[in-house]
Amino acid sequence: MRSLQARVTWAAVLVLLVFVVLTGLALEQAFQASARSAREERLLGQLYLLMAAADSDGDGLSLPRQLAEARFSLPESGLYAQVSDADGEAVWRSTSALGQSIPFDERLGPGVRRFHQASDADGNGYLVEGFGVTWSIGPVPRGYTFSVAEDLSAYQRELARFRVNLVGWLGAMSLLLLVALLLALRWGLAPLRRVADEVAAVEAGHQDRLRGAYPHELRALTDNLNALLASGYARETRLGNALADLAHSLKTPLAVLRGALGDPPSAALTEQIRRMDEIVAYQLERARGRPTASLAPPIPLGPALERLLGALGKLHAGRTVATELDLTPDLSFRGAEGDLLEVIGNLLDNAFKWTRARVRVEARREAGMLVIRVEDDGPGIPAGQVQALGERGARADLSAPGHGIGLAVVREICKAYGGDISIAASPLGGALVQARLGA
Repeated sequence: MRSLQARVTWAAVLVLLVFVVLTGLALEQAFQASARSAREERLLGQLYLLMAAADSDGDGLSLPRQLAEARFSLPESGLYAQVSDADGEAVWRSTSALGQSIPFDERLGPGVRRFHQASDADGNGYLVEGFGVTWSIGPVPRGYTFSVAEDLSAYQRELARFRVNLVGWLGAMSLLLLVALLLALRWGLAPLRRVADEVAAVEAGHQDRLRGAYPHELRALTDNLNALLASGYARETRLGNALADLAHSLKTPLAVLRGALGDPPSAALTEQIRRMDEIVAYQLERARGRPTASLAPPIPLGPALERLLGALGKLHAGRTVATELDLTPDLSFRGAEGDLLEVIGNLLDNAFKWTRARVRVEARREAGMLVIRVEDDGPGIPAGQVQALGERGARADLSAPGHGIGLAVVREICKAYGGDISIAASPLGGALVQARLGA
């Protein structure tokens, strides 16, 4: 997961889910314990009322037909009572318990109180409260167990209602909390989005630095980016000035030397001037720095190709060369314009040099790479020389003019942008040179 916002969001959702589940369980346990305790107290109160209504009749205990709690007199009312003697035999049962197999407590010692959950033979659950007493009837005290039971269905319905309400409220609160977390996350990550927007603006060439006011956690990053951008711009300016000065300084001496060669020209001087041209081209290429492709403004490819084709057409005006240009509309290159012109210029210059009558140029973006293919209908390149032509100084034909560094320069530029060049046979009959630039 590469999105920081997605990572934080999913982490927050997971933490919230765990918190809500644990909170729900804790609240349910607390409510269940509270409801159970309340029923225990209520059943104990019913026991006390039952004992208060009991009276001795000489042979044992007797209870009135009508008790204070009306449910004892209603069959299957859900509230049941029984009084057992010391042998566990029932000496009295409430009307509501007649015909029922209620799991009453039947033998409890004097002063022993017991509250528990029990089930009958049919699996029906009950909350049962029992209390053992010693009752003085005549000269001999007798032991009795007063027991009250309540059907679990009302208790379970109460728990079910609580669970429904709990899920509803916790769900609503979770949604509100999640929305609040997302809003807080969006607000907290807003500076990062502003940094991304400003970097995109720098990439598009709309501004030259990051101008926003950012929190101190991001200030080191933005300050370093601005310093890097300023250093890059200053370096490009210095390099551009140095290249211009060097080109201007060497142009006149070389022109004078060529003019002074005489006729016929001196072979030694011609070789040295050629060597000087090669050294200057090589050293200028080594000195050329390349801006980061993502930070460079886009350079339209169509106008650059048309301009170079027009210049080469004029240079080879004495020949009839048909050119075909096939490129994706709005295709652009992110990088130094000089690098783009160097690559296209070298490929086109070689194609025009060797073509018989036809040159084809194709440009596409494939898998994030800018791919430029230049092919001609010339004699082509022997398979044994393809690998060597990428080396600096290698030439396919020593009788043709040139320094043998054109394709080597193209390969170095392509590699600097994460690409490379390849040479193959063209369907036109000559060579097909493909340059890939990661821009």
